[in-house]
Amino acid sequence: MTAGRNRIVHVKLDERTVVRRKPEVEHERAVAIFDLLEDNIFEPDGFEDQGPFNLHLSTEEGRLTFDIRTEDGTELNRVTLPLSPFRKIVRDYFMVCESYYNAIKKSTPAQIEALDMGRRGLHNEGSDLLRERLAGKITIDHPTSRRLFTLVCVLHIRG
Repeated sequence: MTAGRNRIVHVKLDERTVVRRKPEVEHERAVAIFDLLEDNIFEPDGFEDQGPFNLHLSTEEGRLTFDIRTEDGTELNRVTLPLSPFRKIVRDYFMVCESYYNAIKKSTPAQIEALDMGRRGLHNEGSDLLRERLAGKITIDHPTSRRLFTLVCVLHIRG
């Protein structure tokens, strides 16, 4: 577990518009949240010493919102990012994931490995984009950005 105050201790996804997801997506969401809470670096600029933090992620009107609060729920900051830079990579990531999950059922190990490499590459690309977009607002490390990108993808799914 990450030591210190600059970490997320609770995460909530605003899933009001979500009707149903595939089991694979639910599994990815659960794993991302578990891993995120186990180990993360999260430093909202200007609020570094006020953690640990509760994070509420939501999307609305084409924007991704990071609602950052103290552990007791006191509002600290809201960081909003446009979703448009993420749309293509999220769409491509979903397409490769779907192919990967289908390949697991009927493809050769080499085909599965190739799809998995593509999936991981797109995931890294998306997490790097997230870190770039958060620069100057929230400092996160690579593992934290990967887990948060997974949650961004989950929020893109509408029922």
